[in-house]
Amino acid sequence: MPAKVYTEKDADLGVFKGKTLAVIGFGSQGHAHALNLKDSGCKVIIGLYPKSKSVEVAKAMGFEVYPTSEAVKKADVIMIAAPDMKQADIYKNDIAPSLSKGKTLLFTHGLAIHSGMIKAPKDVNVIMVAPKGPGHEVRSQFVEGKGVPALIAVYQGGSSAKKIALAWAKGIGGARAGVIETSFKEETETDLFGEQAVLCGGVSALIKAGFETLVEAGYKPEMAYFECCHELKLICDLIVEKGISGMRFSISETAKYGDITRGPRVITKDTKKAMKQILKEIQTGKFTKEWVNEYKSGLKNYNKLLKEGEEHQIEKTGERLRSLMPWVPKRNIKGAQAAYAMASAAKKAPAKKAAAKKSSAKK
Repeated sequence: MPAKVYTEKDADLGVFKGKTLAVIGFGSQGHAHALNLKDSGCKVIIGLYPKSKSVEVAKAMGFEVYPTSEAVKKADVIMIAAPDMKQADIYKNDIAPSLSKGKTLLFTHGLAIHSGMIKAPKDVNVIMVAPKGPGHEVRSQFVEGKGVPALIAVYQGGSSAKKIALAWAKGIGGARAGVIETSFKEETETDLFGEQAVLCGGVSALIKAGFETLVEAGYKPEMAYFECCHELKLICDLIVEKGISGMRFSISETAKYGDITRGPRVITKDTKKAMKQILKEIQTGKFTKEWVNEYKSGLKNYNKLLKEGEEHQIEKTGERLRSLMPWVPKRNIKGAQAAYAMASAAKKAPAKKAAAKKSSAKK
């Protein structure tokens, strides 16, 4: 049966009346949740370690900022918006000692709870609200009066915890688009599988294999980049808007025929067999164990593989071609999220001042 879709009428922000919501971390998802909830009329505070670059950013955006442990003491609902591999240490050192009966822990991804890296006390609610989009999209859609669909899940806490999850989803704009209930297990395993086999791992490997095939056959790298990477956005946009069949409706008959007859020769039974093995490694916890060990051992293989990817010919070709495309955003995506957020805020400030000055002049 199709999953039930919850909307704004199913959620009540009154659940947060007289309550304090703490967002621990102020990165991509953290800043979006905090700003949207604040704009929805909720009392939101931010928890960060004292030397975090995000402290000044959060304060500039109008938030009270506290050390994590103090924010947890002050809050009724605590969202952990830190990277997966850092959550366990933050929980152990700064959150657990300040938790008390009846509080709610909120996650945007189920890995830490589902894998057992974090084990919350039984008298604390544990819920998840996971928007199906990056933080900047969660924020921009909210500002436009729209929303990004979200998943909710209750690990422990029952119906009262579900009401909190629905209220949070409404506060960030998710209920405007639709909210679907899942479980920590289902969200974690499907999310990891999608990232590894399709969205990130699968697509990246497919793009590079196509690029290499054309270059090795003697074609110009620029042609290979356009055909195997650049035009992917066009196809993805069509699929997101209309589905796979809708995408096929919009492309040429020649492209359609090549799609339906050659695609299955690339993605074969062996490919699906590999996908099933990847899923099994996720389900058994093998992947998580491997990732935790890699993280704790200093990320040597992780950094080695990333460096190899950055040095691939497709990256150098793409960088040169993108410089010729004025419509492609030119920004440095490396570095601290806080620094990027501060830069964005600084760019908007002059425009706001100019608008205010113009408005004042009219008066």
